Amino acid sequence: MSEKRILIVKTSSLGDLIHTFPALTDAAAVWPEVQFDWLVDASFGEVPGWHPGVNQVIQIDLRRWRRQGILTAWRQWRDFSPRLRQTHYDLIIDAQGLLKSAVLAARAKGLAVGYDRKSLREPIARLFYRQGYDVPRAWHAIQRTRHLFAQALDYAMDEREMDYGLRFKRDGVGEQVLLLHGSTWPSKLWPEIYWAELADLIHQSGFRPCLTWYAPEERLRAERILRLAGTGTLLPRLSLTQMAQCLAQSAGVAGVDSGLAHLAAAISVPAITLYGPTSTKLTGAMGQHQRNLSSIFQCAPCLRRECRYQGDSQVKPACYAELTPPSVWRALRCQMERIPT
Repeated sequence: MSEKRILIVKTSSLGDLIHTFPALTDAAAVWPEVQFDWLVDASFGEVPGWHPGVNQVIQIDLRRWRRQGILTAWRQWRDFSPRLRQTHYDLIIDAQGLLKSAVLAARAKGLAVGYDRKSLREPIARLFYRQGYDVPRAWHAIQRTRHLFAQALDYAMDEREMDYGLRFKRDGVGEQVLLLHGSTWPSKLWPEIYWAELADLIHQSGFRPCLTWYAPEERLRAERILRLAGTGTLLPRLSLTQMAQCLAQSAGVAGVDSGLAHLAAAISVPAITLYGPTSTKLTGAMGQHQRNLSSIFQCAPCLRRECRYQGDSQVKPACYAELTPPSVWRALRCQMERIPT
């Protein structure tokens, strides 16, 4: 497969992009002479370039287009579409498996492939592929993508070790412990009083709790947590690359199920990720120094963006009641003590 070019279509979100890196590492190891390009939403445009196997990043501003209305979106697509036809690809892999990504893959110039109908969350996407591959939906997202690439590029998975391919240096790790409190799902948000108590425990142990933020509502939440805790540092708004570098220099990370938590796992930072409404089986953070703490609450994992539990509970979402700050800090300290900082 010499002197060939392959386009990866995976536009979002951060966690999904990170889940694709091990598959790209596999493919680049088997076919080092192949050039891999990546089509991604502009809001995550810097992310694919973190992987050394990516030759060119093609950015499409789908999120902004949707906010501008149907007519404007159509005009933007009309202007962008020829760019997808400029390069002939020997293979186009839709690693996302949604209708929107399948349309993009089909529009690019080359042979488009993806999951088969029973492997897709949106089976209609199969109509846009020349070839579909059977990959069980019950598998973890990383495993699914690795097997998709292996079938599409005709190599055996064997016992190939998982490698995200990221090389953010951990030289000179400091005393900061990052608290990743943000999520797009309200049901994933660990109670603010718990974050405050965890920050205090971190401070008492001689570390510096630091809170991250990106959206304005995340900054407001972080400020409330800091006021409750009476300690801690609010970090400035960081780009995704700056955030990755900040994670790499941290002594430890605690977070809810989010893209940044998956990034921490990929960088091999000692980390704890909290799972209430979501399932570790499908999207659990995976990494050398990563540990997931899952709720065993009666309705968890519910896989719902909004908590619908109506019973009595000291905290909300109720599924987090058992995942207390002392237990989280004990688990994180254990992860931090396993490797030198």
